[in-house]
Amino acid sequence: MRDVHRLEPTSADPGSGSVLAAWERFVQGEDHIPGVRPLVAISWHRCREQYRVDPHLTEAPVAVAELDRKPEHDVVFAELGFRAASVAHEVGNLGGVVTVTDATGRILAEWGDQATLARAGDFNLAPWFCWSECAVGTNGMGTALEAHGPVPIRGAEHWCQAFHDWVCAGIAVRDVVTREPIAVLNICCWRRQLPASAESWLANAVTMTQHPLKRRARDSGAELVAAYTQARGRSGAALAAVDTAGKVVIADDMASVLLGVPACTPAVDPTLRWNPGLPELIAAARFATSQAAHNPDWVGSTQIFAHLADEPTSISIRPVFSSGHLIGNLISFGASDGTQLPQAEGSAHPCVQPRRLVAMRENRMVLLRLPEVSFAESQGNDVWFSTDQGRLRAASSSLDKLDSELADVGFLRVHRRYVVNLSRIREIERGLKGELILIMDDRTNEMVPVSRRNVSVVRRALDI
Repeated sequence: MRDVHRLEPTSADPGSGSVLAAWERFVQGEDHIPGVRPLVAISWHRCREQYRVDPHLTEAPVAVAELDRKPEHDVVFAELGFRAASVAHEVGNLGGVVTVTDATGRILAEWGDQATLARAGDFNLAPWFCWSECAVGTNGMGTALEAHGPVPIRGAEHWCQAFHDWVCAGIAVRDVVTREPIAVLNICCWRRQLPASAESWLANAVTMTQHPLKRRARDSGAELVAAYTQARGRSGAALAAVDTAGKVVIADDMASVLLGVPACTPAVDPTLRWNPGLPELIAAARFATSQAAHNPDWVGSTQIFAHLADEPTSISIRPVFSSGHLIGNLISFGASDGTQLPQAEGSAHPCVQPRRLVAMRENRMVLLRLPEVSFAESQGNDVWFSTDQGRLRAASSSLDKLDSELADVGFLRVHRRYVVNLSRIREIERGLKGELILIMDDRTNEMVPVSRRNVSVVRRALDI
C-alpha cells in the first residue's frame, strides 16, 4: 500500500449525517433509506430480518466454532499475515489496525497502532473474537464474507451503534473452485478516513494470494481428468468427473447428454468448468465431498433426475484424492455402489429459504413477496427481477444462488440466464424443433426461452 504514510489522517465524522438518520429509521423498522449504498442497505436487511443482531450490541462475542481447515487454507493465512505485517507500520502511522480473519469471521491476528489496538480491545476487536455479520452485523470483515471485492464500511454504516466511530475496509479470499470464503484481510481506523489506496491494496493482496490457489486448482483438474481416464478404461458405465463444487471437469459421450455439457472436453481451469444445472447432482457431490473429507474410503450412491430422462437415474459417487487432498468425485451413471445417501442430507446443501426477495430501486430497498416475482434474469454482472412493480435489480448478483434458494418454493431454472416462477407461467409456445418458450403472467407478457437441455425438466415440472 504505497503512499499510505504520505496521507494525512482526517476526521471521518462517521456518526453524523444522512446515513446515521437512515440507520435510526431502519432500526425502528422503516425500509425507505435514501442515501445509503445498496451494499450497506442489503447488509442491514440481513442483520435485521435474517440474523436479528441487536443494533445496540457493544462488543463482539467470543468465537465458539472452528472450521475444518484444508492445507491450502494455512497457506492463505500465512500469505495474508505476511502482507498485513508488511504494511502494519504504515497503517500504524495513521492510527490504523490490520486484521486477518478465518471464514467464520474469527480474528486470527492483528497488527498496527498500539493505542488503536488497545481501544479496539474495548470492543473485542481482537484475536479469538467473532466479527461475522450474524455475530455483530454490518462491518468490514463480516460483510466481506457476504460480498465480492473490497467492502468499505464507514461510520454509521456499521449495524451496531457502538462501532459507528470506526471506518474499515475488508476483502475476502475465496476458494477458486467453490467460491466459498477462506479468510478476510481488513484495515480499520478510529474516527479517521482510510487512505485512498486502501481498497486497491486489498484487491491486489487478494489477487496475489489467490495465484497459488488457481495453480493448485488447475493441477487438481488435470489429476481429475487422469483419474477419469483410468476409471473409464476399467468400466463401460457412463462416467463424469466433477470437482468439489459439483462442476463438471470432463464427461464421456453418454454422461455429457445426461449432464447437458460438452462431451470428452476437459475443463481443467476452474473458471471454465460446467455447471450441469442439476441441483440434485450438485447437492449429492457436495455431500459426498463432506463425507469423503472425514472418511477417504467412503463411496456412495443415490438417484437424480438427469437431462432428457423421464425417470430418476442411479449414480455412484467415488471420491478422488491427490496427495491425501480431496480434489473431486467420479460419477458413474447406472451404478449403485456404496452407501445410499440419506434423503434428508443428500437432497440439499442446507440453505434458508427466503421469505422475501430483496431488490433495489435507486437507493430504496424493495422487499418482494415471492408471488410478486415472475422471473429472474441474469444480465451482465447483475440479476433483474420481472415483478408486479416493474423491472427491479436484485440485491443478489448470483443467479446460481437464487436458483438454490428458490428451488423448493416453486421456482425453476429453465435457462442459464433465467429462473422462473412456475405459478406465473401463462402460456407455453412450442417451436418447430421442439423448443419451448414460456409466456409469463406479468405486466408485459414477457417471453422466456427454455434451453434444450431443460425442456424435459420443464415438462416434468408442469406435467405436460
